[in-house]
Amino acid sequence: MSILIKNAQIVNENQIKTTDVYIEGDTISKIGNNISVEKAHQTIDAEGLHLIPGAIDDQVHFREPGLTHKETIQTGSLAAVAGGITSFMEMPNTNPQSVTHQLLEEKFAQASKTSYANYSFKFGGTNNNLEEIKKINPKTIAGLKLFLGSSTGNMLVDDWQVLEEIFKHSPVVISTHCEDEDTIKRNTKLYMDKYGDDIPIKFHPKIRSEEACYLSSSKAVELAKKTGSRLHVFHLSTGKETQLFDNSIPLKDKKITSEVCVHHLWFSEEDYEQKGTYIKWNPAVKTANDRETLFQALLDDKIDVLATDHAPHTIEEKEQVYTKAPSGGPLVQHAIPALLEYYHQGRISLEKIVEKYCHNPAILFQIDKRGYIREGYKADLALLNLNSPWKVSKQNILYKCGWSPFEGETFRSKVEKTFVNGKLIYDNFKFNDIKNAQRLEFNR
Repeated sequence: MSILIKNAQIVNENQIKTTDVYIEGDTISKIGNNISVEKAHQTIDAEGLHLIPGAIDDQVHFREPGLTHKETIQTGSLAAVAGGITSFMEMPNTNPQSVTHQLLEEKFAQASKTSYANYSFKFGGTNNNLEEIKKINPKTIAGLKLFLGSSTGNMLVDDWQVLEEIFKHSPVVISTHCEDEDTIKRNTKLYMDKYGDDIPIKFHPKIRSEEACYLSSSKAVELAKKTGSRLHVFHLSTGKETQLFDNSIPLKDKKITSEVCVHHLWFSEEDYEQKGTYIKWNPAVKTANDRETLFQALLDDKIDVLATDHAPHTIEEKEQVYTKAPSGGPLVQHAIPALLEYYHQGRISLEKIVEKYCHNPAILFQIDKRGYIREGYKADLALLNLNSPWKVSKQNILYKCGWSPFEGETFRSKVEKTFVNGKLIYDNFKFNDIKNAQRLEFNR
Protein backbone atom coordinates (compact mmCIF):
# COMPACT_ATOMS: atom_id res chain seq x y z
CA MET A 1 0.00 0.00 0.00
CA SER A 2 1.09 3.56 -0.68
CA ILE A 3 -0.29 6.91 0.48
CA LEU A 4 0.45 10.39 -0.83
CA ILE A 5 -0.18 13.27 1.58
CA LYS A 6 -0.34 16.54 -0.36
CA ASN A 7 0.13 20.15 0.77
CA ALA A 8 0.69 19.46 4.47
CA GLN A 9 2.31 22.01 6.74
CA ILE A 10 5.02 19.77 8.17
CA VAL A 11 6.23 20.54 11.70
CA ASN A 12 9.61 18.86 11.99
CA GLU A 13 13.14 19.60 13.20
CA ASN A 14 12.38 23.15 14.37
CA GLN A 15 10.73 24.37 11.20
CA ILE A 16 7.35 24.42 9.49
CA LYS A 17 7.11 24.08 5.72
CA THR A 18 4.41 23.12 3.23
CA THR A 19 5.29 20.00 1.27
CA ASP A 20 4.18 16.50 0.26
CA VAL A 21 4.94 13.15 1.88
CA TYR A 22 4.86 9.85 0.01
CA ILE A 23 4.52 6.64 2.03
CA GLU A 24 5.34 3.19 0.70
CA GLY A 25 4.57 0.26 2.96
CA ASP A 26 5.56 1.23 6.50
CA THR A 27 8.14 3.82 5.45
CA ILE A 28 8.34 7.47 4.41
CA SER A 29 9.66 7.09 0.86
CA LYS A 30 9.84 10.67 -0.35
CA ILE A 31 9.39 14.21 0.98
CA GLY A 32 9.21 17.13 -1.45
CA ASN A 33 7.15 19.63 -3.37
CA ASN A 34 4.71 18.60 -6.09
CA ILE A 35 5.23 14.87 -5.72
CA SER A 36 3.23 13.11 -8.42
CA VAL A 37 2.80 9.39 -7.95
CA GLU A 38 0.19 7.77 -10.15
CA LYS A 39 0.49 4.43 -8.42
CA ALA A 40 -0.43 5.80 -4.98
CA HIS A 41 -3.32 3.79 -3.59
CA GLN A 42 -4.62 6.81 -1.66
CA THR A 43 -4.08 10.55 -1.96
CA ILE A 44 -4.94 12.85 0.97
CA ASP A 45 -5.15 16.59 0.46
CA ALA A 46 -3.87 18.04 3.74
CA GLU A 47 -4.10 21.70 2.78
CA GLY A 48 -4.55 23.80 5.91
CA LEU A 49 -3.54 20.91 8.20
CA HIS A 50 -0.31 20.38 10.13
CA LEU A 51 1.56 17.09 9.86
CA ILE A 52 3.71 16.04 12.81
CA PRO A 53 5.65 12.89 13.66
CA GLY A 54 3.59 10.55 15.78
CA ALA A 55 4.17 11.34 19.44
CA ILE A 56 6.20 8.91 21.55
CA ASP A 57 4.89 8.63 25.11
CA ASP A 58 7.63 7.28 27.37
CA GLN A 59 5.33 6.65 30.36
CA VAL A 60 1.94 4.97 30.25
CA HIS A 61 0.10 2.40 32.37
CA PHE A 62 -2.17 0.23 30.24
CA ARG A 63 -2.94 -2.09 33.19
CA GLU A 64 -2.49 -5.42 31.40
CA PRO A 65 -2.13 -8.05 32.78
CA GLY A 66 -4.13 -8.24 35.97
CA LEU A 67 -5.87 -4.86 36.09
CA THR A 68 -7.81 -4.98 32.83
CA HIS A 69 -11.03 -3.68 34.37
CA LYS A 70 -9.26 -0.28 34.23
CA GLU A 71 -7.62 -0.49 30.78
CA THR A 72 -6.01 -2.94 28.36
CA ILE A 73 -3.19 -2.65 25.88
CA GLN A 74 -5.84 -2.63 23.15
CA THR A 75 -8.07 0.08 24.62
CA GLY A 76 -5.18 2.22 25.83
CA SER A 77 -3.34 2.07 22.52
CA LEU A 78 -6.54 2.89 20.62
CA ALA A 79 -7.06 6.01 22.74
CA ALA A 80 -3.39 6.90 22.25
CA VAL A 81 -3.65 6.69 18.46
CA ALA A 82 -6.76 8.90 18.59
CA GLY A 83 -4.57 11.39 20.44
CA GLY A 84 -1.78 11.32 17.85
CA ILE A 85 0.48 9.07 19.94
CA THR A 86 1.90 6.31 17.74
CA SER A 87 4.42 4.73 20.13
CA PHE A 88 4.36 4.08 23.87
CA MET A 89 6.50 2.69 26.66
CA GLU A 90 4.44 0.93 29.30
CA MET A 91 5.28 0.56 32.97
CA PRO A 92 5.97 -2.64 34.97
CA ASN A 93 3.51 -2.22 37.89
CA THR A 94 0.89 -4.58 36.49
CA ASN A 95 -0.21 -7.86 38.08
CA PRO A 96 2.05 -9.77 37.95
CA GLN A 97 4.76 -7.12 37.90
CA SER A 98 7.23 -7.17 34.99
CA VAL A 99 10.28 -7.99 37.07
CA THR A 100 11.47 -11.11 35.21
CA HIS A 101 12.25 -11.48 31.53
CA GLN A 102 9.63 -14.19 31.09
CA LEU A 103 6.88 -11.92 32.45
CA LEU A 104 8.12 -9.00 30.36
CA GLU A 105 8.09 -11.05 27.16
CA GLU A 106 4.52 -12.16 27.93
CA LYS A 107 3.51 -8.48 27.77
CA PHE A 108 5.32 -8.07 24.45
CA ALA A 109 3.49 -11.12 23.11
CA GLN A 110 0.13 -9.67 24.15
CA ALA A 111 0.92 -6.30 22.57
CA SER A 112 1.89 -7.99 19.31
CA LYS A 113 -1.67 -9.31 19.08
CA THR A 114 -3.73 -6.38 20.34
CA SER A 115 -1.86 -3.04 20.21
CA TYR A 116 -2.80 -0.31 17.74
CA ALA A 117 0.36 1.70 18.56
CA ASN A 118 4.03 0.74 18.47
CA TYR A 119 5.10 -0.57 21.83
CA SER A 120 7.84 -1.26 24.30
CA PHE A 121 7.82 -2.07 27.99
CA LYS A 122 9.99 -0.99 30.89
CA PHE A 123 11.57 -3.68 33.01
CA GLY A 124 10.78 -3.28 36.71
CA GLY A 125 13.51 -3.00 39.31
CA THR A 126 13.08 -4.32 42.85
CA ASN A 127 15.20 -4.71 45.97
CA ASN A 128 16.17 -8.23 44.88
CA ASN A 129 16.27 -8.66 41.07
CA LEU A 130 19.66 -7.17 40.19
CA GLU A 131 20.75 -10.28 38.26
CA GLU A 132 17.66 -10.03 36.06
CA ILE A 133 18.38 -6.33 35.45
CA LYS A 134 21.87 -7.16 34.23
CA LYS A 135 20.35 -9.41 31.51
CA ILE A 136 18.33 -6.59 29.88
CA ASN A 137 18.95 -6.41 26.13
CA PRO A 138 19.47 -2.71 25.30
CA LYS A 139 18.40 -3.21 21.68
CA THR A 140 14.97 -4.66 22.44
CA ILE A 141 13.85 -3.24 25.82
CA ALA A 142 13.02 0.44 26.37
CA GLY A 143 14.57 0.81 29.79
CA LEU A 144 14.44 0.15 33.51
CA LYS A 145 11.78 1.65 35.81
CA LEU A 146 12.46 2.23 39.51
CA PHE A 147 9.83 3.39 42.01
CA LEU A 148 11.67 5.38 44.67
CA GLY A 149 8.28 6.23 46.16
CA SER A 150 5.34 3.83 46.51
CA SER A 151 2.44 4.18 44.11
CA THR A 152 -0.18 1.98 42.44
CA GLY A 153 0.98 -1.66 42.63
CA ASN A 154 3.67 -0.88 45.19
CA MET A 155 7.12 -1.63 43.73
CA LEU A 156 9.06 0.52 46.15
CA VAL A 157 12.86 0.18 45.95
CA ASP A 158 14.11 1.61 49.23
CA ASP A 159 17.44 -0.14 49.85
CA TRP A 160 20.03 2.46 48.83
CA GLN A 161 22.85 -0.07 48.73
CA VAL A 162 20.84 -2.10 46.22
CA LEU A 163 20.02 1.08 44.33
CA GLU A 164 23.68 1.93 43.96
CA GLU A 165 24.36 -1.50 42.50
CA ILE A 166 21.45 -1.11 40.09
CA PHE A 167 22.72 2.31 39.02
CA LYS A 168 26.18 0.84 38.44
CA HIS A 169 25.03 -2.14 36.41
CA SER A 170 21.88 -1.21 34.49
CA PRO A 171 22.57 -1.62 30.75
CA VAL A 172 19.75 0.80 29.85
CA VAL A 173 18.31 4.18 30.84
CA ILE A 174 17.03 4.18 34.43
CA SER A 175 13.69 5.97 34.72
CA THR A 176 12.63 6.89 38.25
CA HIS A 177 9.50 7.84 40.15
CA CYS A 178 10.98 10.10 42.83
CA GLU A 179 9.15 10.70 46.12
CA ASP A 180 10.68 10.15 49.55
CA GLU A 181 8.70 7.44 51.30
CA ASP A 182 9.56 8.39 54.89
CA THR A 183 8.42 11.97 54.31
CA ILE A 184 5.14 10.78 52.78
CA LYS A 185 4.48 8.36 55.65
CA ARG A 186 5.16 11.07 58.22
CA ASN A 187 2.86 13.54 56.46
CA THR A 188 0.12 10.94 55.96
CA LYS A 189 0.09 10.10 59.66
CA LEU A 190 -0.17 13.79 60.54
CA TYR A 191 -3.32 14.23 58.45
CA MET A 192 -4.85 10.85 59.31
CA ASP A 193 -4.54 11.66 63.00
CA LYS A 194 -6.65 14.74 62.30
CA TYR A 195 -9.12 13.51 59.63
CA GLY A 196 -9.01 9.70 59.57
CA ASP A 197 -9.35 8.15 56.12
CA ASP A 198 -11.42 11.03 54.76
CA ILE A 199 -8.58 13.54 54.39
CA PRO A 200 -9.65 16.53 52.27
CA ILE A 201 -8.05 16.15 48.83
CA LYS A 202 -6.60 19.67 49.04
CA PHE A 203 -3.97 18.25 51.42
CA HIS A 204 -2.65 15.74 48.85
CA PRO A 205 0.17 18.10 47.77
CA LYS A 206 1.02 18.65 51.43
CA ILE A 207 1.29 14.89 52.01
CA ARG A 208 3.19 14.18 48.79
CA SER A 209 5.02 17.40 49.28
CA GLU A 210 7.70 19.46 47.57
CA GLU A 211 10.10 18.20 50.23
CA ALA A 212 9.29 14.56 49.44
CA CYS A 213 9.84 15.10 45.71
CA TYR A 214 13.01 17.15 45.94
CA LEU A 215 14.64 14.93 48.55
CA SER A 216 14.16 11.84 46.38
CA SER A 217 15.02 13.49 43.03
CA SER A 218 18.17 15.07 44.41
CA LYS A 219 19.31 11.73 45.86
CA ALA A 220 18.72 10.02 42.50
CA VAL A 221 20.67 12.72 40.66
CA GLU A 222 23.49 12.48 43.21
CA LEU A 223 23.62 8.70 42.79
CA ALA A 224 23.66 9.00 38.99
CA LYS A 225 26.58 11.42 39.17
CA LYS A 226 28.44 9.15 41.58
CA THR A 227 27.99 6.04 39.43
CA GLY A 228 28.04 7.64 35.97
CA SER A 229 24.73 5.98 35.11
CA ARG A 230 22.11 7.19 32.66
CA LEU A 231 19.18 8.62 34.66
CA HIS A 232 15.81 9.93 33.47
CA VAL A 233 13.58 11.41 36.20
CA PHE A 234 9.91 10.98 35.43
CA HIS A 235 7.07 13.46 35.99
CA LEU A 236 8.61 16.45 37.77
CA SER A 237 5.94 18.23 39.81
CA THR A 238 7.79 21.03 41.61
CA GLY A 239 9.64 24.10 40.49
CA LYS A 240 12.42 23.34 42.95
CA GLU A 241 13.29 20.08 41.20
CA THR A 242 14.01 21.87 37.93
CA GLN A 243 17.16 23.29 39.55
CA LEU A 244 18.66 19.79 39.44
CA PHE A 245 18.82 19.67 35.64
CA ASP A 246 21.13 21.18 33.03
CA ASN A 247 20.35 22.90 29.73
CA SER A 248 23.91 23.70 28.68
CA ILE A 249 24.55 20.61 26.55
CA PRO A 250 22.63 18.84 23.76
CA LEU A 251 20.19 16.12 24.79
CA LYS A 252 22.19 13.39 23.07
CA ASP A 253 25.11 14.18 25.39
CA LYS A 254 23.14 14.43 28.65
CA LYS A 255 23.54 11.72 31.26
CA ILE A 256 20.76 13.06 33.50
CA THR A 257 17.42 14.07 31.96
CA SER A 258 13.87 14.83 33.07
CA GLU A 259 10.25 14.80 32.03
CA VAL A 260 7.08 16.74 32.77
CA CYS A 261 3.56 15.42 32.29
CA VAL A 262 0.62 17.26 30.79
CA HIS A 263 -1.40 17.29 34.00
CA HIS A 264 1.37 19.07 35.92
CA LEU A 265 1.36 21.76 33.22
CA TRP A 266 -2.44 22.11 33.20
CA PHE A 267 -3.80 21.73 36.74
CA SER A 268 -2.81 23.29 40.07
CA GLU A 269 -3.91 22.89 43.69
CA GLU A 270 -6.68 25.41 42.96
CA ASP A 271 -8.44 22.72 40.89
CA TYR A 272 -8.85 20.20 43.74
CA GLU A 273 -12.03 21.88 44.93
CA GLN A 274 -13.79 21.22 41.62
CA LYS A 275 -12.04 18.05 40.39
CA GLY A 276 -11.47 16.27 43.73
CA THR A 277 -9.76 12.86 43.58
CA TYR A 278 -10.12 12.82 39.79
CA ILE A 279 -6.89 14.84 39.73
CA LYS A 280 -5.21 12.83 42.47
CA TRP A 281 -1.85 11.85 41.00
CA ASN A 282 1.48 10.70 42.38
CA PRO A 283 3.41 12.96 42.44
CA ALA A 284 0.69 15.42 43.33
CA VAL A 285 -0.45 18.42 41.33
CA LYS A 286 0.98 21.32 43.32
CA THR A 287 0.92 25.13 43.25
CA ALA A 288 0.29 27.46 40.32
CA ASN A 289 3.85 28.72 40.81
CA ASP A 290 5.18 25.16 40.47
CA ARG A 291 3.17 24.78 37.29
CA GLU A 292 4.60 27.97 35.79
CA THR A 293 8.16 27.10 36.76
CA LEU A 294 7.80 23.65 35.18
CA PHE A 295 6.46 25.22 32.01
CA GLN A 296 9.39 27.63 31.81
CA ALA A 297 11.88 24.81 32.45
CA LEU A 298 10.33 22.92 29.54
CA LEU A 299 10.81 25.93 27.28
CA ASP A 300 14.37 26.45 28.59
CA ASP A 301 15.34 22.80 27.96
CA LYS A 302 15.99 21.94 31.59
CA ILE A 303 13.09 19.52 31.08
CA ASP A 304 13.64 17.33 28.03
CA VAL A 305 10.47 15.31 27.42
CA LEU A 306 6.68 15.60 27.55
CA ALA A 307 4.58 12.59 28.56
CA THR A 308 1.24 11.64 30.11
CA ASP A 309 1.80 9.02 32.84
CA HIS A 310 -1.58 7.75 31.58
CA ALA A 311 -2.82 5.77 34.59
CA PRO A 312 -6.56 4.99 34.52
CA HIS A 313 -8.77 3.81 37.35
CA THR A 314 -12.54 3.30 37.35
CA ILE A 315 -14.90 6.04 38.48
CA GLU A 316 -15.91 3.89 41.44
CA GLU A 317 -12.29 3.56 42.52
CA LYS A 318 -11.56 7.27 42.13
CA GLU A 319 -14.66 8.32 44.12
CA GLN A 320 -13.58 6.57 47.31
CA VAL A 321 -12.32 8.47 50.36
CA TYR A 322 -8.84 9.95 50.13
CA THR A 323 -6.81 7.07 51.56
CA LYS A 324 -8.58 4.50 49.36
CA ALA A 325 -8.89 6.49 46.10
CA PRO A 326 -5.98 5.43 43.85
CA SER A 327 -3.74 7.99 42.22
CA GLY A 328 -3.61 8.40 38.45
CA GLY A 329 -5.81 9.38 35.54
CA PRO A 330 -6.28 8.74 31.81
CA LEU A 331 -4.62 11.22 29.44
CA VAL A 332 -3.31 9.80 26.14
CA GLN A 333 -6.32 10.79 24.03
CA HIS A 334 -6.25 14.42 25.16
CA ALA A 335 -2.59 15.30 25.74
CA ILE A 336 -1.87 16.82 22.31
CA PRO A 337 -5.16 18.80 22.14
CA ALA A 338 -4.36 20.17 25.63
CA LEU A 339 -0.84 21.17 24.61
CA LEU A 340 -2.22 22.86 21.50
CA GLU A 341 -4.30 25.11 23.75
CA TYR A 342 -1.02 26.53 25.02
CA TYR A 343 0.07 27.02 21.42
CA HIS A 344 -3.09 29.04 20.78
CA GLN A 345 -2.31 31.12 23.86
CA GLY A 346 1.14 31.90 22.45
CA ARG A 347 2.93 30.11 25.27
CA ILE A 348 4.66 27.37 23.27
CA SER A 349 5.39 26.84 19.59
CA LEU A 350 4.32 23.87 17.52
CA GLU A 351 8.00 23.17 16.90
CA LYS A 352 8.70 22.96 20.63
CA ILE A 353 5.76 20.60 21.25
CA VAL A 354 7.06 18.31 18.49
CA GLU A 355 10.61 18.53 19.84
CA LYS A 356 9.56 17.51 23.35
CA TYR A 357 6.93 14.87 22.49
CA CYS A 358 8.28 13.36 19.25
CA HIS A 359 11.97 14.07 18.63
CA ASN A 360 13.35 14.03 22.17
CA PRO A 361 11.95 10.66 23.32
CA ALA A 362 13.51 9.17 20.18
CA ILE A 363 16.87 10.78 21.01
CA LEU A 364 16.75 9.99 24.72
CA PHE A 365 15.89 6.31 24.30
CA GLN A 366 17.78 5.94 20.98
CA ILE A 367 14.71 4.64 19.17
CA ASP A 368 15.38 3.34 15.68
CA LYS A 369 13.85 5.31 12.76
CA ARG A 370 11.00 7.01 14.62
CA GLY A 371 10.21 10.44 16.05
CA TYR A 372 10.93 12.44 12.87
CA ILE A 373 9.48 13.02 9.42
CA ARG A 374 12.43 11.82 7.36
CA GLU A 375 12.88 9.71 4.26
CA GLY A 376 13.62 6.14 5.32
CA TYR A 377 11.91 6.55 8.68
CA LYS A 378 8.77 4.72 9.75
CA ALA A 379 5.59 6.44 8.63
CA ASP A 380 4.21 7.27 12.09
CA LEU A 381 2.35 10.54 11.54
CA ALA A 382 -0.49 12.67 12.89
CA LEU A 383 -2.48 15.27 10.95
CA LEU A 384 -3.67 18.14 13.15
CA ASN A 385 -6.50 20.56 12.49
CA LEU A 386 -5.74 23.65 14.56
CA ASN A 387 -9.13 25.22 13.89
CA SER A 388 -11.70 22.54 14.66
CA PRO A 389 -13.20 23.00 18.14
CA TRP A 390 -14.65 19.99 19.95
CA LYS A 391 -15.84 19.26 23.45
CA VAL A 392 -14.65 16.33 25.55
CA SER A 393 -17.68 14.28 26.59
CA LYS A 394 -18.64 10.78 27.69
CA GLN A 395 -19.66 10.10 24.09
CA ASN A 396 -16.18 10.64 22.63
CA ILE A 397 -13.95 9.42 25.48
CA LEU A 398 -12.20 6.21 24.40
CA TYR A 399 -10.62 5.12 27.69
CA LYS A 400 -12.00 1.87 29.11
CA CYS A 401 -12.52 3.63 32.46
CA GLY A 402 -14.97 5.97 30.70
CA TRP A 403 -13.90 9.33 32.14
CA SER A 404 -11.35 12.09 31.65
CA PRO A 405 -10.08 14.94 33.85
CA PHE A 406 -10.70 17.11 30.75
CA GLU A 407 -14.38 16.21 30.54
CA GLY A 408 -16.39 19.32 29.64
CA GLU A 409 -13.31 21.08 28.19
CA THR A 410 -13.59 22.52 24.69
CA PHE A 411 -10.36 22.19 22.72
CA ARG A 412 -9.73 24.41 19.71
CA SER A 413 -7.64 21.78 17.90
CA LYS A 414 -8.01 18.11 17.19
CA VAL A 415 -6.06 15.19 15.85
CA GLU A 416 -7.74 14.51 12.51
CA LYS A 417 -5.82 11.48 11.24
CA THR A 418 -3.16 9.16 12.65
CA PHE A 419 -0.92 6.83 10.67
CA VAL A 420 0.97 3.94 12.28
CA ASN A 421 3.67 2.34 10.13
CA GLY A 422 2.07 3.71 6.98
CA LYS A 423 -1.50 2.64 7.72
CA LEU A 424 -4.30 5.13 8.36
CA ILE A 425 -5.59 3.85 11.69
CA TYR A 426 -7.60 6.82 12.99
CA ASP A 427 -9.68 9.22 10.89
CA ASN A 428 -11.84 11.85 12.58
CA PHE A 429 -13.30 9.78 15.44
CA LYS A 430 -13.46 6.67 13.23
CA PHE A 431 -11.07 3.71 13.24
CA ASN A 432 -9.78 1.26 10.71
CA ASP A 433 -9.43 -1.95 12.68
CA ILE A 434 -5.85 -2.57 11.59
CA LYS A 435 -3.33 -3.69 14.18
CA ASN A 436 -0.21 -2.60 12.36
CA ALA A 437 1.94 -1.89 15.41
CA GLN A 438 5.58 -2.90 15.72
CA ARG A 439 7.88 -3.54 18.65
CA LEU A 440 10.20 -0.59 19.12
CA GLU A 441 13.89 -1.19 18.43
CA PHE A 442 16.79 0.78 19.86
CA ASN A 443 20.15 1.86 18.44
CA ARG A 444 22.31 1.05 21.46
